[in-house]
Amino acid sequence: MLEPQGLTLVACSGGADSLALAAAAAWHHRRTTGPLADARVGAVVVDHHLHPDSVEVSGRAVRQLKDLGLGPVRIYPAHVDPESPHGPEAAARTGRYQAFRKAMGELGASRILLAHTRDDQAEQVLLGLARGSGTRSLAGIPASRGPFHRPLLQLSRGETEAICQYEGLDWWSDPANADPKYLRSRIRTEVMPLLQERLGESIRDALARTAQIAAADAEYLEAEAKEIFPTLLEDPDETGTLRLKLNPLRALAPAIRRRIIALAVVAAGGANPSFERLSAAETLVTGSRSAGPIQMEGEVSLHRGARGSTEYGKLVVVAPPLA
Repeated sequence: MLEPQGLTLVACSGGADSLALAAAAAWHHRRTTGPLADARVGAVVVDHHLHPDSVEVSGRAVRQLKDLGLGPVRIYPAHVDPESPHGPEAAARTGRYQAFRKAMGELGASRILLAHTRDDQAEQVLLGLARGSGTRSLAGIPASRGPFHRPLLQLSRGETEAICQYEGLDWWSDPANADPKYLRSRIRTEVMPLLQERLGESIRDALARTAQIAAADAEYLEAEAKEIFPTLLEDPDETGTLRLKLNPLRALAPAIRRRIIALAVVAAGGANPSFERLSAAETLVTGSRSAGPIQMEGEVSLHRGARGSTEYGKLVVVAPPLA
């Protein structure tokens, strides 16, 4: 959970999950012996300003965090773009992670702890199924990625509430978590209870277990793709355009081939492509009559090199035009 030296921040919304995480981190923080005796633990409270009582909620969270002995404790505002094409949930998440990174830089922290639980993991798997997003999405929420760590993924939401009750902590229940206009909220309040009623209480554990299995599979496939990618790649030219050898690319298993195409698009300056665009790119690679181009995310395009040209036998990944 913590590092022996340096500052760790707990991300706290004032909800039961994050207050329980703060209480657990504070217990380690108070230790005077052992490998974590010198660990320093603070907290960051992100205020999205999406609820009329957000200032009061943030203030109450700060008081409880300081009472637990954490320090420094700071409130950071999150900018939520109301015009985001990805919807309000994604916009709030983007604003939140921007605030986390700003807090880490200003406070000198090396990592942030996030309070996702086994319930969140199960809901994430259902979200991935609903969106048809593939293995990586079914893998759910990673236990760690970069400076962000999630030590509560094996605990249930009920267990975090029990920790708060034991510690005498007063948590806030965000009404957005039950608002049916948000897909995650519908899964939490409508879909999951129905699945539990029809399939049994163990469905949450089964979904979380699915995430663990899918995560291991996805990590292996992605590692394989990253190892093979450079062997198919020519050096980019001055425009950033990439060229991949077509025949060995065609010979790869589809799961690896799709990942290599996605790596090439990102390497050329584009965004991670959607399943639909990756499918179109695969058709181009494996024998479509059309040689392209196919437009990908981020103004990147793909085409097969023309017969008689130096690009023949290659998949050409054209970088976005320079500004």
